[in-house]
Amino acid sequence: MSYSCYLGGVEWPTPAKLTVKIKGKNKTLTLLNEGEINFLRAPGLSEIVLPVTLPMLTGSRSPSYYMGVLERLKTSKGTTQFILVRRSPDGKRLFDTNMTVSVEDYNITEDAKEGLDVSVDINLKQWRSYGTKTAKVEQPSTDTGKQTVTVEKERDASTAPSAKTYTVKKGDTLWAISAKYYGAGAQYTKIYGANTDKISNPNLIYPGQVLTIP
Repeated sequence: MSYSCYLGGVEWPTPAKLTVKIKGKNKTLTLLNEGEINFLRAPGLSEIVLPVTLPMLTGSRSPSYYMGVLERLKTSKGTTQFILVRRSPDGKRLFDTNMTVSVEDYNITEDAKEGLDVSVDINLKQWRSYGTKTAKVEQPSTDTGKQTVTVEKERDASTAPSAKTYTVKKGDTLWAISAKYYGAGAQYTKIYGANTDKISNPNLIYPGQVLTIP
């Protein structure tokens, strides 16, 4: 099996291993005369440990390039897509891991025995969107003298705007398409994350492809 690993819209060297911790939120309670019971709750946020070796090779991206990407992701205080594409030995695409994450921290190791290569352990945490509720207070009417409070529910996926589509033209890039729809090229990871069934490399798109614009 072969792998392709993407973080922040950049393809990274394939990690030797990947650790995903799915945290449980169940709680054990002790009842009088009944013993222990397990109170089931929704699972917590997944945590990913991504150990990567960044080789210093002629003709490839240097470790400093990847370190710059990590620094940008960490200081932007935003989220990004972690994507792991799995393929069988004959090249057939099997299944993907596609998760919105934040870069929590990373550890850098430089060992003279490894020459100029740099090892980085990247700690990622799953991010889930959440909504808010707003309360609107209406001034009292002259008839009742009472205030009215109206609570507006958060918008869910059923009321969110439907996704658009875009047909790739010659010379297009995900960065340019993102700038057109979102006003910022750096948001291209949203488009890439919504089209991993069509795009294996975010740097390669082709005229005629129909992309979903989330």
